[in-house]
Amino acid sequence: MQLNLKNPLVIFDLETTGMNIATDRIVEISYLKIYPNGKEEGKTMRINPGIPIPPETTAIHGIRNEDVADAPTFAAIAKNLSKVIEGCDLAGYNSNRFDIPLLAEEFLRAEVDIDLMRRKFIDVQTIFYKKEPRTLAAAYKFYCDGDLENAHSAEADTRATYEVLKAQLDRYPDLENDVNFLSKFSAFTRNADFAGRIVYDENEQELFNFGKYKGQKVADVLKKDPGYYGWIMQGDFTLHTKKVITNVKLREFNK
Repeated sequence: MQLNLKNPLVIFDLETTGMNIATDRIVEISYLKIYPNGKEEGKTMRINPGIPIPPETTAIHGIRNEDVADAPTFAAIAKNLSKVIEGCDLAGYNSNRFDIPLLAEEFLRAEVDIDLMRRKFIDVQTIFYKKEPRTLAAAYKFYCDGDLENAHSAEADTRATYEVLKAQLDRYPDLENDVNFLSKFSAFTRNADFAGRIVYDENEQELFNFGKYKGQKVADVLKKDPGYYGWIMQGDFTLHTKKVITNVKLREFNK
């Protein structure tokens, strides 16, 4: 279906050094500008972020520090990019929560005056989630072709979860009927604590999964910033998270 546009629509995506809007930087931006008459124009640009790209981030998007060493900084392309966006509405996937706030931060750092708040934003991920709800009742309807009676009662939800799991195994041949396989498949990260604040890397080393040290080894952070341990112990973290970090601290102390 052709989009019904009053203003040009810029659909864009960012690759970045990480997921922290306040501290991370753009390493690549790609946009597709759709005009009301249907004309399209697009461009993809690599950007030197001015800070190192963590290896775990490179593992996701494949962009290395050497790939952007000779690329322009965001400040160098900011004015031209603002002209591309000026007067346009914006669209992306998870853009309202990440891409647009991070883009706005980069413009502010570059001291380019562009008021993105005046634009209309379309987040395709939000449309997806609203039209295809990610609830147990929706899963039961999709996989078991039935309506979940007494949803949100513990007994009904427990039985429905069991029926959905069996139906998933029937529907997807690549899902092995094996608890070990299903456990690995249903996890996005290998958590060292139940809250997911600490995760394991490929070498079984604990990494922080939050805050200013996200992606860095817990042991290394505790050595270079001993006060961070005390801040966590006094903070609103789960007891299990505190236990895992304490175990790392004691393990490194006893080496």
